[in-house]
Amino acid sequence: MKKSVDFAFLDSGTGGIPYMLLLKEKSPERRCVYLGDTVHFPYGEKSFEEIVSCSSHAISQIIDRWNPRAVIIACNTISVTALDELRKLYPGLPIIGTVPAIKLAAKVSLNKKIGFLATNASVNHPYSQKLIEDFASDCQVLKRGDPDLIDFIEHRLFTATREEKMAAVMPAVDYFNSCGCDTIILGCTHFTHMAREIEEAFASKSWRKVFVVDSRDGVSNHALDVIKTAPEKPDSENLPEDMTFFVTSLNGDDEKKEYEILCEKFHIPFGGCIC
Repeated sequence: MKKSVDFAFLDSGTGGIPYMLLLKEKSPERRCVYLGDTVHFPYGEKSFEEIVSCSSHAISQIIDRWNPRAVIIACNTISVTALDELRKLYPGLPIIGTVPAIKLAAKVSLNKKIGFLATNASVNHPYSQKLIEDFASDCQVLKRGDPDLIDFIEHRLFTATREEKMAAVMPAVDYFNSCGCDTIILGCTHFTHMAREIEEAFASKSWRKVFVVDSRDGVSNHALDVIKTAPEKPDSENLPEDMTFFVTSLNGDDEKKEYEILCEKFHIPFGGCIC
């Protein structure tokens, strides 16, 4: 069996898991590992300097432990804020970013009213505004930073009832529905966990067809292209099981149980805390 890591995924928590699952669906032979930098969650409320410092430290830990052929930043906030800096810090390591699916949203929107749901850092970042100017200049883009929903997904989603899930997405749905949006960009990877609930909530509120889009397909396709030319790495006998999920902090047994439930749901191993 292959004993080196092809991809290491990095996010502030659980948001990038659907991205890893899709990549594995497309290329089952690629070996992956995942680090949720939970000690620094949420990235979306941090300064530029903090985001660069925290994410670069996490990548150093990833390299020291698993020496992957490439890193996928499964976090929109890190990507729009710090991707250029991270590539300068690690010039020999292919780093694939995740940016909001603004180009895709502009293509599918019928009425050219788009909702951009993300972290406060992402919706307010000049990089996101440049994407809007380049790919959605003919659209009205309504922005909403939603740290409360991100916190719900990270800490409560996987033990929540259906009613609690629907209540959590409703403030964002009500806002975008009132603005007449027919397309919603999930501009934080955490939101991909609740794409179905968001779609169902819109169906209950809106007479119009509402498209919910994210970056999973584009990121996985790009990563699989990049890995074709990425340098091979030596095999190791000390690697975790394929697709193991690790965190950088655990606040007691209750939080550990939450992550164990999450991993059981997605049929991936939980590696515990690397702190």
